[in-house]
Amino acid sequence: MPSLIDIRRRIRSVKNTQQITRAMKMVSAAKLRRAQDRVIAARPYAELLRTVLGNVAAAVAGDERLAQNPLLAQREEKRILLVLITADKGLAGAFNTNLIKGGIRFVAEHPGASVSLELVGRKGRDFFRKRDARISGEYLNLAAKPAFEETAVIARKAMELFRKEEIDSVYIIFNAFKSVVSQKLTVTRVLPVEVPQRSENVDYIFEQPPAGMLEEMLPRYVELEFFRALLESAAAEHAARMTAMEAATSNAIDMIDRLTLFMNRVRQASITKEIIEVVSGAAAAE
Repeated sequence: MPSLIDIRRRIRSVKNTQQITRAMKMVSAAKLRRAQDRVIAARPYAELLRTVLGNVAAAVAGDERLAQNPLLAQREEKRILLVLITADKGLAGAFNTNLIKGGIRFVAEHPGASVSLELVGRKGRDFFRKRDARISGEYLNLAAKPAFEETAVIARKAMELFRKEEIDSVYIIFNAFKSVVSQKLTVTRVLPVEVPQRSENVDYIFEQPPAGMLEEMLPRYVELEFFRALLESAAAEHAARMTAMEAATSNAIDMIDRLTLFMNRVRQASITKEIIEVVSGAAAAE
């Protein structure tokens, strides 16, 4: 049976851990609020861009240049670029594990294709680097606080490879932010661009040829899809870490209660034993 000193030392250690997990929860909660505001602000813009893109594409549906746009080229998926967005840090529950499993599953589902990886985040980079995967790019310290210009660099690289026909498609795997306690593993194809179908007829008055507008809008649309995925992933990461730290804090409280009860029992047993020894000694002296 452990001594009282050992139990007190264990309780003190758990209390220190509890303070750390509580502080991490508060930090993640503050970061989550800012990340959530950015996601909510970006969603209407992305939706409006998709709507306008569909309307402009409908206006040039009969133009032969639409089919010749390299970002719309449909090819057999023999060479795939997979962009996997993970976190740079752990202690976020199953956040990174689910993403890595999703990447492994994606590669397994395309056995006939050559899949190269663009890894955003330290956790995904470290995992696939140890397994000799085909890594075409690494980006660290980007997922926690995405910046549009830094994200656009990845998108432009993917578009350049696609235009040169070095790859046939581009997919992104990320955790989409649904709520504080819910994140959805999402696999989306960004290249070739699938032009959204317009839901209603909108009569635009174009000041320049719509075909030229479409050529300008498609790269912006791809860049926005990359940026939106990183924003969603950042908010989901903070939510997952806050939930994990809240659970860890709760578990620490339960452990402290159990250890305190056990310590009291050990102390009571020690006191009872001493009383018995005193009484026995007194009886023997008589």
